[in-house]
Amino acid sequence: MKWAVFTFLGIGLLFLAWFCYERVKGVSVKATIIKALTSAYFMIVAVSAFIEARPEKMAQFGLFVIIGLLFGLFGDIWLDLKYVYPDDNDIYTFAGFFTFLFQHVLVIAGLMMNYADWKSGKGIAFAIVPVVLGLAAGALNVLFLEKPMKLNYGKFKAISGGYGGILIANTLLSGSLAIYYGWQNMTLNLLFIGLIFFLISDLILSGTYFGEGKNRPVDVVTNHVTYYVGQFLIALSLLYLA
Repeated sequence: MKWAVFTFLGIGLLFLAWFCYERVKGVSVKATIIKALTSAYFMIVAVSAFIEARPEKMAQFGLFVIIGLLFGLFGDIWLDLKYVYPDDNDIYTFAGFFTFLFQHVLVIAGLMMNYADWKSGKGIAFAIVPVVLGLAAGALNVLFLEKPMKLNYGKFKAISGGYGGILIANTLLSGSLAIYYGWQNMTLNLLFIGLIFFLISDLILSGTYFGEGKNRPVDVVTNHVTYYVGQFLIALSLLYLA
């Protein structure tokens, strides 16, 4: 029942508002727990949407997305624990990077296996070119834009470049495939929009992590709102699987 999916979505957004309120007040275990519950709801939305859609041909893609979102949930917890336990900042930051990287790799794999058209040159170009451009953009960012953007990646430079490249590749690939199918595939359309929000969130987050003076309440709220809108849209995209 679609109403159940959207009910879960509404509850998740209420948890998001609660989390933002607590997080702006300060770092705490309570805020981390509320964040984990918020993330649990994008998992619930994804699973309920998948069950409602009962896809015949695209079930594999749905499972890839659901497992990817599970990695996203773990990443949310790790990255909040870095504030709760600052002495273990590095290990939680690296753990967050890698778990989110796994999420995007799974979605890319799912798109390549289920939506890419490998039978025509045009279809191959629509699948390969955006991934190459995304990986190149991630590398160029850490190599040439660190100082202009007033960031200092430090020991996280390599993983920032790799993760950023994968995220951009995922965003461009979903958009490329949405265009290839003439914007007629709602799953791809929602996935693309969700990943744009995800990318915006990470751009804000890079300033918070690696810049100075960018951890204001407005930064915290915009970072998390854009992130969760992205994840909820990714989860909701499964409702339209066929």
